[in-house]
Amino acid sequence: MDGLRTVVLIAATLATGLMAGVFGIYAVAIMPGLRTTDDRTFIGAYQAIDRAIVNPLFLATFLGALILSIAAALLNLGGAGRSVLLWVAAAALLYLSAVVITFAVHLPLNDALKAAGAPAELADPAAVREAFAEARWVAWNIVRTVTSTAAFACLGWALVLWGRAQAAG
Repeated sequence: MDGLRTVVLIAATLATGLMAGVFGIYAVAIMPGLRTTDDRTFIGAYQAIDRAIVNPLFLATFLGALILSIAAALLNLGGAGRSVLLWVAAAALLYLSAVVITFAVHLPLNDALKAAGAPAELADPAAVREAFAEARWVAWNIVRTVTSTAAFACLGWALVLWGRAQAAG
């Protein structure tokens, strides 16, 4: 059982760290870079990025971080896992907030931008970009960057505590 707890906790930490990095790169590079482009370029580039990110590896990591965090919490409900339970549960809740934000804010905005059509065929690309609510997208992305990074930190600390418990026991 301890081996399973260890593997799941490590996997949850890695997946959550990867997702914190994905959200972070949008915050520090992708969206600031796109912000400087004209409307048609913004729409076309964003549509291409959004189409590319919806792939099995991304989806497995995005959902896996949550599933693995919850599994790590459940596996640590008793016994030697008690020392890490609070940290793992906090991580699961923090990362859950990033998932909820993604479904509530980002996916509807992304889908609306994709549904607008090909940038070259848009009569009013400025209106399409404005409807995308870029500032709202960016602000909520910063929130999910912070929550997923905090979840990663909680899982990292849980790993330290788990290692100490294994060494002592």
